[in-house]
Amino acid sequence: MRARRERGTGLIPLGIAVVSGVSMVPTYDDGDRLLVRYGGRVRAGDAVLARDPRLPERILVKRAARREPGGWWLLADNPYAPGDSRQFGAVPDELVLGRVLLRLRRRGRD
Repeated sequence: MRARRERGTGLIPLGIAVVSGVSMVPTYDDGDRLLVRYGGRVRAGDAVLARDPRLPERILVKRAARREPGGWWLLADNPYAPGDSRQFGAVPDELVLGRVLLRLRRRGRD
């Protein structure tokens, strides 16, 4: 799953990311908007935005499963979706950009 990042410019490090793809289904759907807090503490179980270690310009939305010696082990909520730590290993802390605070569903959805 990829997310487009729109970083806020105010004093509070908040921004909106738009979900693109199905790797976080059923938690997040394609087109959902996510309120993200950039920086700050990440805990196991949090949904996070991170740079793909293979392609740093790509932003991913994944679940921070656990801490590893090399960083965070990030997994998709959809077990059939590729593109998580099972393919690229632990993600260094500096590539984990922020924590998802809440989902803003698209209008017209339940």
